Amino acid sequence: MKKQTVEEVLQQGIHGPLETKPDERRKYLGTLRERIIVALLKSQVAETKIYPQVERYMKEYPGSHLFLNGSMSYENLSKYVKIATKNKIEHTIVTNKSHDTEFGLILAMNYAIDKEEILITKNSPATQKPAKKKKGLFARIFKR
Repeated sequence: MKKQTVEEVLQQGIHGPLETKPDERRKYLGTLRERIIVALLKSQVAETKIYPQVERYMKEYPGSHLFLNGSMSYENLSKYVKIATKNKIEHTIVTNKSHDTEFGLILAMNYAIDKEEILITKNSPATQKPAKKKKGLFARIFKR
């Protein structure tokens, strides 16, 4: 292991410890893209209904961590905090005054999972009811 110079120690004292991919961490609320299970934009988190996919992923990945954007109102975040508490998922409200991100919610692991599609595009029901099959004229007449 390389011994730190006085200059490196001073720089870390002034600016904080060195971290990998700082721009990516600012964008994804303190985590890396490769660790993300699912993400919602601020506008999606602000909707009145919750996204059932988020709760499904919380159940599927019990060791995950929920990151919420602290620049949003707590009213919008509280519904997801309740779901996380119910599923025993730790959560963190991340506030970064120097950088604003478009993400409002990120569910991530503490290791890389490299999921290709992380954004939920639309709010679909958790369980879809199968479409009723229409009965024909003879089936209705003969009650089949």
